[in-house]
Amino acid sequence: MTAQTQTGQNPLAYENTGKLIVKFAIPSIISGLVSALYNIVDQIFIGQGVGILGNAATNVAFPLTTLCTALTLLLGVGTAANFSLNLGAGQKDKARQVAGNGIFYLTATGISLALLVFLFLRPLLHVFGASEQVYPLALTYTRITTWGIPFLLFSVGLSNFIRADGSPTYSMLCTLSGALLNTILDPLFIFHFEMGIAGAAWATIIGQMLSACMAFAYLFRTKNVTWDRSCFKPRLSVLKEILTLGMSPFFNHSAMMAVQITMNNTLTYYGALSAYGSEIPMACVGVITKVNVIYIAFVIGTSQGCQPILGFNYGARQFDRVRRTFRQGLITVTGISVCFFLCFQLFPRQIIHIFGKGDELYYQFGIRYFRIFMMLIFVNGFQPICSFLFTAIGKARKGVIVSLTRQILFLLPLILIFPRFFGIDGVMYAGPIADGAAAILAISLVIPEMRRLREDASQVS
Repeated sequence: MTAQTQTGQNPLAYENTGKLIVKFAIPSIISGLVSALYNIVDQIFIGQGVGILGNAATNVAFPLTTLCTALTLLLGVGTAANFSLNLGAGQKDKARQVAGNGIFYLTATGISLALLVFLFLRPLLHVFGASEQVYPLALTYTRITTWGIPFLLFSVGLSNFIRADGSPTYSMLCTLSGALLNTILDPLFIFHFEMGIAGAAWATIIGQMLSACMAFAYLFRTKNVTWDRSCFKPRLSVLKEILTLGMSPFFNHSAMMAVQITMNNTLTYYGALSAYGSEIPMACVGVITKVNVIYIAFVIGTSQGCQPILGFNYGARQFDRVRRTFRQGLITVTGISVCFFLCFQLFPRQIIHIFGKGDELYYQFGIRYFRIFMMLIFVNGFQPICSFLFTAIGKARKGVIVSLTRQILFLLPLILIFPRFFGIDGVMYAGPIADGAAAILAISLVIPEMRRLREDASQVS
């Protein structure tokens, strides 16, 4: 019996894995880039129209964006991974139930989070590291963007299901449409209507609303699901399954948020003790963090593109295709990482200049931070691709371990310890040490898994 017959002619079971990775990864990468575009476009126009303090304000607000991303991955990736595994195993009714529950919990979580942020916004900004000068701008920006949280969670979270349902291009278009609208509205609101940082915030949430509307429209044209009311009835057992497979990327981004908050407070404190002052490090790191999001979009997008292929074929017990997909994905993310390493080492001043002008101290700090903190970025692709492998094959615990290593086990303690001895430079050197250690741990965990998959493949054949 052919693979096509066994799996109902689903191309995930028999089409060339390299072609499938391209098919699923490119829309996923573009979706990630477009999501990054929201923050980058805001950063560019705010830097040009408001200045260094505006860039610092968006950096203060960025942990909240990271939290939203973490929740979309928890529910979105968890839903998509379960959906793919059940679809590959031929359990279509269970797959439909997972999808409906995922949509319900995304909607409920988005509304609940927005309400909580409105209630605790002022103390949150202080926790996020807002200095006295930056606080008013951060408050204006975040108070407005909070209205967009439900739309952000719904659209970005649902895009994972849309990809798993076999429509990666439409998933990309959902995010792309909103980002393009944001790009058009940003200069119009900031400069023409002279709304300043508030204009950037309103442009962002209007774009998010458009993306959410397009994602909602897809629910009427799904490929593998026919809806009824029972699909959307919340079930704790289904939620547990979703959370189990969504924990790995969730903890990774939650750890990123913890690192960002710690980093902001460390930069504010030790920056004030240095020649740079507290605002220059905050502004520079805000710019560099947004640029790094572009790199992350390529790596996470490739890893997400591999996830439906890995999950479906693992559920269908085609273990050779799982191994081949992972190997090709690993080579791809490593090549991407090397390209970004060269850009960050060779052109840091040119990249920083795009986001607005500053004095020589501003450029001096930014260039040093780029070159030192990103020194081992060429191995940063190992962690996400390994984490997505474990998530896709249902081994959430290992995925969580891989996700947490760089941020929590290595980077966070180093950010707290190194500045005590090396001042603000200690933050810079924490990055490459954490990157190298996390890459070694990820590979050491995935090698035994590859051997086990090879043994399972020989038994099946």
